[in-house]
Amino acid sequence: MEEKNTSFLYAASRIISDFFNPLVSLFIYFVYLSIQKYSFEESVNRFLPILLITILPVIFWIIWNVKTGRYTNMDVSNRVQRKSLYIFIAICIVSYLGFYYIRNGAVDFVMLFILVLLFALQISNLYIKSSMHTAFNVFVAALFFAFEMKVGFIWLAVAALVGLTRIILKRHTVKEVFMGAGIAFMISFIYLYCDMQLQQH
Repeated sequence: MEEKNTSFLYAASRIISDFFNPLVSLFIYFVYLSIQKYSFEESVNRFLPILLITILPVIFWIIWNVKTGRYTNMDVSNRVQRKSLYIFIAICIVSYLGFYYIRNGAVDFVMLFILVLLFALQISNLYIKSSMHTAFNVFVAALFFAFEMKVGFIWLAVAALVGLTRIILKRHTVKEVFMGAGIAFMISFIYLYCDMQLQQH
């Protein structure tokens, strides 16, 4: 009986962890934001470049590297393998920020902070393999907090659940999950403070 429970727990953890990976969580945020704040045309104009320049290339990059054996799994939970993933994601985000600036004459504030979070995780990765799943879900909670507090609290619970699944799946230790969460909390606090300052001006 205990073995069945363990198997069910592992399977459930895998489903939760796979579903709430950083790309899907960010995708959900952008879709939710689009529905709440923008018309369909505005949503397409805002979200399509993010999808084409950042999200899809990263998905294809991970799939290609898993198929060629450079990455062990879709999670890219290997600390050494993560280095090239971080670099590729950063290139995609910088490309998007450049595109956005040329097109709008401004900086995409959210994507800029995602880049900051990525750099913080990259630095952390030199010393400890911080949980990217946990970090990004904590940051997505902060993004929700910026315009709908109730959803922010819900997503914070999601982030805690995701962190727990990473430990159950043995993809990260407790220390690595807390490190990812801690980095994200610091970046999130700065993001929310800057967002408040921008709203006041």
